Amino acid sequence: MKIAIIGGTGLIGVALSKELKSRGDEILLISRDLHSAKSKNKFAIKYFKWDYKTPIQLTEQINNYNTVINLTGAPIGGRRWSKSYMKKIRNSRIEITQLLAEALCGCENVPQTFISASAAGFYGDAGDKILTEDSPQGNDFLANICAEWENASCNVLIENIRLVNIRTGIVLSNEGGALSKMLLPYKSFLGGPLGNGNQWFPWIHIKDEVDAIIFTIDNDKIKGPVNLTAPNPVKMKELSKSLGRALNRPSFFKVPKFALRMVAGKIAGSLVSSQRAVPKKLLDEGYKFNFAEVEDALKDLLK
Repeated sequence: MKIAIIGGTGLIGVALSKELKSRGDEILLISRDLHSAKSKNKFAIKYFKWDYKTPIQLTEQINNYNTVINLTGAPIGGRRWSKSYMKKIRNSRIEITQLLAEALCGCENVPQTFISASAAGFYGDAGDKILTEDSPQGNDFLANICAEWENASCNVLIENIRLVNIRTGIVLSNEGGALSKMLLPYKSFLGGPLGNGNQWFPWIHIKDEVDAIIFTIDNDKIKGPVNLTAPNPVKMKELSKSLGRALNRPSFFKVPKFALRMVAGKIAGSLVSSQRAVPKKLLDEGYKFNFAEVEDALKDLLK
């Protein structure tokens, strides 16, 4: 299968490309920085430099491809949210996705499938409600971004391209991402939950993230939003205990929300949002999770 990936130099994109290559798929990696792309992701067959501005330039490259996967977006965590960075978070997702959808629609032989990133943040701070793909949008900054992001991809429906919006949770990996940042205070014997610890944490192991994306590529019954989260979300306080047990470290040092705001700025509210998201569509279609329990996931990643 011929698969084009844009935004394929991050944690998910590299792991996905590796798995796709191993099963014999032909990967085209699209990036604005070819040197960086080739050094970070060595699993593509072809690389194409796109300016992220000119749809017709991209149309010529992705014509005749079976699937296009959009993983673009400036990182959410790891830095304070200034007004300018919040604008970057938005533009790097919505504007690029709009241009990408336009490029797909311009193909003479349009791709059969467009998989476009979103996030479990779509649901906002939803407390203890169980969230399926049919649950309503939240109303905070990230929820609004996710809704706009998904809407930006919808133009491909005009060409009868199968659209899948993957609402990814917090990806746990030993190659970087959220887990590496979460481990730092534990290694200093200062680990504990963020906020009061009662918020639900929509996690997913990197292997299931990759396998579930491939499952959606291969299963043409899957359309629309899809929660890419483990079937058993946990509360933050339970995650903290699991991390403490895995590392043999204490896990009772809570980080209050006001302290988070002082350190992280406007992102603090999102760090303590509660999203009890479950992968109803994946389960209904028969996807079998490699890691359904967070204890098992952490044991695998921290061994």
